[in-house]
Amino acid sequence: MPEIYQPAEDSYLLSESLEKSFANNKNKKDIDILEIGCGSGVQLQKLLEIGIKKENIFGADVNDRAVEHCKKLGFNVVLSNLFSNIKGKYDLIIFNPPYLPEDKKEPKSSQIATTGGKKGGEIINRFLKQAGKHLNKGGKIILLASSLTKGIDFAGYDKKPLAEKKLFFEALYVLELIPSG
Repeated sequence: MPEIYQPAEDSYLLSESLEKSFANNKNKKDIDILEIGCGSGVQLQKLLEIGIKKENIFGADVNDRAVEHCKKLGFNVVLSNLFSNIKGKYDLIIFNPPYLPEDKKEPKSSQIATTGGKKGGEIINRFLKQAGKHLNKGGKIILLASSLTKGIDFAGYDKKPLAEKKLFFEALYVLELIPSG
């Protein structure tokens, strides 16, 4: 059984970016938000803290332990591999994905939360192909990625950097993505 992903530098950078994104948004209470890969619920709790109504915050995770944990926190969360069990459309979709390239030495139990594929970008690419169908008109995505993540295909999206944090072995990026066209 995989462990619940615990907040780390990437989680905190994403939280800070969400807080800044909503700082001047007066209509934030009524925005429907979905977080794919909600893990420990740190982003769900941040959204509530910055004024999003709880009934407008939705989460999904492939890890049933994370789903149960977030449900105990009072959030509407479903077990889903990316969008497999997601219905409806959202104004904002948040994703702190597994983004590291495959490391054969890493234990299988932690790979579900950290490994994004052979190059690192494969899960992000699957997410991006599916996400547009779940965005309302004018909706956007906030995505975290790493300088170690290779092979991300942003075709179909305009991207804007929101934040960057340099660590000793990588740089983390938070991007805002808006469907182009």
